[in-house]
Amino acid sequence: MTTILEDYISKHPGSAERYNEALNTFPSGVTHDNRYAQPFPIYMTHGSGPYKWDVDNNEYVDYVSGHGALLLGHSHPAIVDAVTQQINRGTHLGASTEEELRWARSIKALLPSIERIRFHSSGTEATLMAMRLARAYTGKNKIIKLKDHFHGWHDYAMAGSDQASPGIPEESWTNMVVVPSGNLEAIERILEKDTDIAGIILEPTGAHYGQLPINSAIYLKGLRELTLEKEIVLIFDEVVTGFRASPGGAQSLYDVEPDLTTMAKIVAGALPGGAVGGKKDIIDMISHRGDPDWDSQRRVYHPGTFNANPLSAVAGATCLEIIANQPINQQADLMAMRLKKGLNDVLGKMEVAGHAYGIASMIHFVLSDCDCDREVCTLAHDDIKKVIALPAMTSIKRGLQNNGVDLMGKNAFLVSATHSEKEIDKTLGAFEQALRSVREEGLI
Repeated sequence: MTTILEDYISKHPGSAERYNEALNTFPSGVTHDNRYAQPFPIYMTHGSGPYKWDVDNNEYVDYVSGHGALLLGHSHPAIVDAVTQQINRGTHLGASTEEELRWARSIKALLPSIERIRFHSSGTEATLMAMRLARAYTGKNKIIKLKDHFHGWHDYAMAGSDQASPGIPEESWTNMVVVPSGNLEAIERILEKDTDIAGIILEPTGAHYGQLPINSAIYLKGLRELTLEKEIVLIFDEVVTGFRASPGGAQSLYDVEPDLTTMAKIVAGALPGGAVGGKKDIIDMISHRGDPDWDSQRRVYHPGTFNANPLSAVAGATCLEIIANQPINQQADLMAMRLKKGLNDVLGKMEVAGHAYGIASMIHFVLSDCDCDREVCTLAHDDIKKVIALPAMTSIKRGLQNNGVDLMGKNAFLVSATHSEKEIDKTLGAFEQALRSVREEGLI
């Protein structure tokens, strides 16, 4: 009997070869921390709908979904056509374009909270600008961030992270206040003592798009009331949840309107691109006023070579118009529900301690039982993180890849509207086989 690791190595010789070359070029041989894997990562060549293929021609049902960007699946014909046409017209015109207006209209049509928009090149840039705008607008210095919530990799965003922080001056975090996730009383205590809070930023479904969930339906409403009372800018990081939690994001799903929203991934049709949108008075801190003092000294500065790049603009607008006019979210959510139920059924059938949970098309699983509603896992966040770090979780991921399924990280399935019952059922079969292999190796 071959082990999971031996099977992985035998199925991916082409990836091993390319990784050996990459080790001489890239730190750790990769270009994104999440792609680091031992003994080597898998090198992909192309994708179509819910599938992608590697250099050894292995086929995968894909749940990485472009790190969450591919709600429409790989190579959607309408987006391919739109981008191809734009390439022929120009990839970078260095000027304002009609395409950026169309892109903005498509965002505003889905997110009623958006009065003004500014485009960026990534989600990290978007959260950095949102924090800057909050500080400029209020004249205050500090931003509250919830523990473990991910807002990109700029210095401010890394406060409260469980990642090491070499290269980040400690001074960068003097104006960041990290509080426990989902604890409204903790924020109230901070605000009673500290009058220098400009804003609060959070993932509205909980850290890592609901991997460490909060009771969003109650918590977000309480947070909105508190921030209005204290005149603090409320920032929803919807880089992943935007247009996925619902067509109008988590804010529409839970009927809570933030002051600022950060977006990327789906907003750009899975091309590079991001945005900050929100209340006019706040976003207009970027506006020129014709006042030399304001324009040169008090206005929030915002250049960016690839802001509203026409390729991203047409891809984003096309994607969001499809979401607005077709049952994209309904299909993705329906398949995610089938997947979540199926994963729990397999775990129960095999008598493996564990459960799957999540909302909309964002599903997670952990090897730990929990008396929860399979939407919001009620395990303590530290316990969830400990379980995800178990060697068994890595082996399950490798076992799934050996059986033609690729998931996000170690435990997340980001479902697209192109996944059908066929792909879901194939995934469940692969999951059962992976669990059997892990059990044979004595890890569960």
